[in-house]
Amino acid sequence: MMIPPFLSIDPATRHVSLDARDPAFYGNPNAVYAALHAHCPTFYWKQQKQWFFTGYEHVNGLLRDRRFGRQILHIASREDLGLPEPDQHVANFDLAERFSLLELEPPEHTRLRTLVNRAFVSRHVEKMKPELAELANRLIDDFEKAGEVELLSAFADIVPVTMIARMIGIPEEMGPQLLKWSHAYIRMYLFGRTREDEDGAETAAKEFSDYVKTVIAERRANPRDDLLTHMIHTEHKGQYLSEDELVSTTIVLLNAGHEATVHQIGNSVRVILESGYDPRELFTDEASTERTIEESLRIGAPVHIFQRWALEDVEVDGIAFKRGDKVSLILAAANLDPAKFSEPLSFKPSRNEAPNLSFGAGIHFCIGAPLARLELNIVLPILFERLPGLRLARTPSVKDVYHFHGLDRLDLAW
Repeated sequence: MMIPPFLSIDPATRHVSLDARDPAFYGNPNAVYAALHAHCPTFYWKQQKQWFFTGYEHVNGLLRDRRFGRQILHIASREDLGLPEPDQHVANFDLAERFSLLELEPPEHTRLRTLVNRAFVSRHVEKMKPELAELANRLIDDFEKAGEVELLSAFADIVPVTMIARMIGIPEEMGPQLLKWSHAYIRMYLFGRTREDEDGAETAAKEFSDYVKTVIAERRANPRDDLLTHMIHTEHKGQYLSEDELVSTTIVLLNAGHEATVHQIGNSVRVILESGYDPRELFTDEASTERTIEESLRIGAPVHIFQRWALEDVEVDGIAFKRGDKVSLILAAANLDPAKFSEPLSFKPSRNEAPNLSFGAGIHFCIGAPLARLELNIVLPILFERLPGLRLARTPSVKDVYHFHGLDRLDLAW
């Protein structure tokens, strides 16, 4: 496997130099991951000053390894670890993240997840099939006659934010504003984020939190049959969620409940159109549809990187980590491990190999995975059936890379 000119690998030290903001990387990260698998699957990324793992077994294992966690300050102080004090200019963002399901460890994580999990189990989200189909068809009705569409803004953005808003109990008309807040909020996860990104995320976090508090107050006064009401009024071992916990949980569910799915709809459509397969053969029945979706999740994962703290001194793949060290796991690269997947850079919808890791693993396995899978399995067949002859109108525009990975634009014609 050739090493791209913008990538420098020293196999002896396992040090890698790579500019994450280089369009040659984020425009085609899979090629870089393939080179890393061939030459240095566990590596120290100089620019990020951190160790990264790409191998399937390592990523899968570390996601489940309780010696690592998403949180560290529950077992050690900042002073103990030599960490700086939090930046005050992102205080509202930090508060919104403080009780995020994505950031907590047991027992707090267990309590929050138990209260929320019931709404996201497969048997519950299956009831949303008719709503999903109706929404997808209605959106396509709006642009079908035009013969062309920018799919993200007209379709991919709208489907998941509408469905997660309905589930939580947020008015659908808030969809455009939720998207604005979410897009600003997640720029905190950009490689090399700027002060402008941080200020935008801080403003979004404050406005988002204030809005959620108004909805919480309304639901306390007027309970409904929605997830927010359930979270407010359900106890776990004698405890109810605090207002800060309710705000954090609602924000993370709204963000995670649509952001990754938006990217995956775009990624999947692009992968399918570039594959050379006849879409009619990929969605002939539920089984073939599911295989197609899982393969598109594998090769075009919407979330690339998750980080973990070492909770104790530990050695992995010959690398010694001390308590308080951070490591990064590249889920998208693990999905391309040639030790697990034959011809890993090829889209093969008949593939029957290892499960993809696009939704993670372990206690932080994506709680919204059943909903995301349902959305993809329902709306993509409808899209390709309603728009026969669907094709790329121009080369897709790829987003600057960060923990999420997707497209800026996807212009289609038929």
